[in-house]
Amino acid sequence: MDLKKFQEFDLKLAVECSNSYSYSTGLGCMVLGARGEVFHEVGYNCSRCAICAKFGIDRASCAKIHAYGTSEAERFGGKYVYFCPMGLNCFVSPIVGLREAAAKVTAGPFRMIDLDDYVAYDLKNLYGIKQEDAEEILPALQEIPYVEPSKVNFLSTLLFMAVGFMNNVSDANRMLDNQASDYIQGQINEYIMKMKNGEEQGELPQYPYEIERDLLKSVIDSDRPKAQKLLNELLGHIFFESGGDFSRVKTRVYEFIAMLSRTAIDAGASPEYSFQLSHGFFKKSQNIVDIDTLCFSLTKVTNQFIDSVFTLSGVGNANIIHKALQYMRQNYNNKVCLNSVAQKVNLSPSYFSKVFKKEMGCNFNAYMNTIRIEKSITLVRYEDMTFAQAAAAVGFDSQSYFTKVFKRVTKHTPQSFFKAKGRMHTDETSQAGRKKSL
Repeated sequence: MDLKKFQEFDLKLAVECSNSYSYSTGLGCMVLGARGEVFHEVGYNCSRCAICAKFGIDRASCAKIHAYGTSEAERFGGKYVYFCPMGLNCFVSPIVGLREAAAKVTAGPFRMIDLDDYVAYDLKNLYGIKQEDAEEILPALQEIPYVEPSKVNFLSTLLFMAVGFMNNVSDANRMLDNQASDYIQGQINEYIMKMKNGEEQGELPQYPYEIERDLLKSVIDSDRPKAQKLLNELLGHIFFESGGDFSRVKTRVYEFIAMLSRTAIDAGASPEYSFQLSHGFFKKSQNIVDIDTLCFSLTKVTNQFIDSVFTLSGVGNANIIHKALQYMRQNYNNKVCLNSVAQKVNLSPSYFSKVFKKEMGCNFNAYMNTIRIEKSITLVRYEDMTFAQAAAAVGFDSQSYFTKVFKRVTKHTPQSFFKAKGRMHTDETSQAGRKKSL
């Protein structure tokens, strides 16, 4: 082994930590490097699991899921529970290095449901595995540890605390921020110098729409390094074009955040979470008065948007949820109900309802109504529809029920919502406007 790989964390301490945790809890542990290399393993872990190999899932898929879990753990404060490719559960805590997560300690895989339910729902319904194949690997399935759902969060917290003493989180974050900021500014300055050289040769710089499009695509593809490079080039152009006018820079950045939010939603991110990210950035940026801080804040929120898209591509039920959301968004104006969507994704209504609520954090009807209300707002604002027309267009049979749901989602009636937004638009004023135009 090349010990240079371990210079950013104490491997001996990480091994002792994982061994102690595994022997105490009965769960398998692995110490993995930043690129997924295995440094140590103990107990029932991914290397011992025979389920993936039996059904043709390679180790690269497992490594990708563990990398995803680590990124989410960093995002959510140092711990994260997630699904492996076969629907089993794991959790992870990262070991912080000088530039990034130098390594991680994972616990799992394990089951949170009875073995019969796992075979019937996960293996058969979600993955299409035949009964005879499931019976063939039954001995291997029986090796998988079981954890009561009520204990999972406590066990995840225990791992976080066990790993935590190896991390001086505040110092590590400060070093990460400083190094990232220097790297960002270096790329931006390099791009600005290219633009200056071009201007001196008579080449007037135009707004780089192609870079903007490629950047948004890299967000959809979860290509973080490419997104960072393109973002720095875009910022370089914005700074050069603004001539030092910080208010113009902010305006351009706000335009980009709005596009970024819509792109993430179209790619499967939660509309509510995307709004929270955008709103949080706008609110924070009001107090930003220097270029360095603005660049670093924009980079962080861009990475958060990337994470929000990757969330649906990495979790165990991603294919189910992503297909369901696509169908819901495409058919919001029809009689879409839980049963019809469950049928589309080949699940029973009761199990689909359970999976949907677990992954999305709300029940099916609440999410469907949120989609419809968001679409109705767009129709009223940009298509000059009345509230009654918008309600019918998005699938509400009753305007009174539309108003009730609208208030539940937005905390306003339709009239007060648009008045609060500076755009009063009632049925009467809309109809009056059309009569006048005639």
